[in-house]
Amino acid sequence: MALPFFYKEDSTTSSTQIILDENTSKHIVQVLRMHNGEQLQLTNGKGGLFICEIIDDNRKNCVVKILNHSLLTPHNLTISIAISLLKNTTRFEWFLEKATEIGVTEIIPVICERTEKTAFKFERLNTILVSAMLQSQQCWLPLLHQPIAYSKFIKQPFEKTIKFIAHCESQETKQLLTNNHLPLTNKLICIGPEGDFTKAEIELALQHNFASVSLGNRRLRTETAGVVALVLLQNK
Repeated sequence: MALPFFYKEDSTTSSTQIILDENTSKHIVQVLRMHNGEQLQLTNGKGGLFICEIIDDNRKNCVVKILNHSLLTPHNLTISIAISLLKNTTRFEWFLEKATEIGVTEIIPVICERTEKTAFKFERLNTILVSAMLQSQQCWLPLLHQPIAYSKFIKQPFEKTIKFIAHCESQETKQLLTNNHLPLTNKLICIGPEGDFTKAEIELALQHNFASVSLGNRRLRTETAGVVALVLLQNK
């Protein structure tokens, strides 16, 4: 049976012991009923994986001893997504969870002309990313940015990156996004809000070297489109 998996952001290879926060300690000691001598796994979300042994099963400040550690090699290529904030916060949270499970590298919330809601609770949303990372047994936490205006975001250089914008407008140059024959390079895709990007926003993206793509002949919700796009952008 796999060892329980937890997150401690400041875990380092130079440490011999780690004091866990109260929430994690309570889960280990009171919920899982783990005791001194039992083992668990920790990650710092930066590729570090630590096998630890409980040496003080205090429910408020559980202390573990590092038995061994490893550093997982990061993915050579990144997959980033810029996605509009949603009116329904629960749907945006669902997207963050699924994107993390899929293995997204970077999430950039954007505020478009048709974005209806701009509220953003970074700590809560980052906690969702952490939970999804642990659930899927990963050691790399996606980078979550603060929201940015679409017009400012689209002008950033994103060097050595192939850039896509998915939208519902008809265009001769728009192609179906597939996972076949995509170049082995960093990838970025932009997903619009309910109501899609405006024509002006699409044109601005094209002016900054984004390629127009379709995700199929069905009209998808923003959060669903984001998940589909991430799956298609993964290198097989």
